Amino acid sequence: MDKVRIDKWLWAARFFKTRNMAKQAIEGGKVHCEGQRVKASKDLTVGLSLIIQQGWDKIEVEVKALSDKRRGAPEAQLLYEETEKSIAARKTAAEQRKAGGIMGVLSEHRPNKKQRRQIHRFKRIDTQANQDED
Repeated sequence: MDKVRIDKWLWAARFFKTRNMAKQAIEGGKVHCEGQRVKASKDLTVGLSLIIQQGWDKIEVEVKALSDKRRGAPEAQLLYEETEKSIAARKTAAEQRKAGGIMGVLSEHRPNKKQRRQIHRFKRIDTQANQDED
C-alpha cells in the first residue's frame, strides 16, 4: 500500500472514532497536511507531516506507516510519530490551563438577589467605561 485517503488513515490511526467525524474535522479546517488545508480525499504517503486539532490540543505528527483498517491502539500508534515540539507544547498548554483554573467551577451556588445587583452594576460600569474610551 503506497497511498491511502487521509480520512481513512485518521480513522485507522484512532484520532477520530468514525470516518465521518474525521471527514467533518478535515472539512472544518482542523487537519492540515504540510501546512495546507486538505480535502478528505487527499492521498497520504509515508513521511508527510500532519497537524491535527482536537479540542484544546494541536498535535503535530509524521506519518510512519499507512493503513486503511482500524486495529488496536498499540498497532495504531505505530502509524505515526508525534514531534517533540508538539509534545512539549501540549504539556505546557495543559499546565497553563490547570494553573489558570479555566476548567474549574466558578461558584458553588447561584448568586442571590444582592449579588446579582452587584454583578449588573459592575457590568454596567464596565460597559460605560468601554464606551467612554471610544
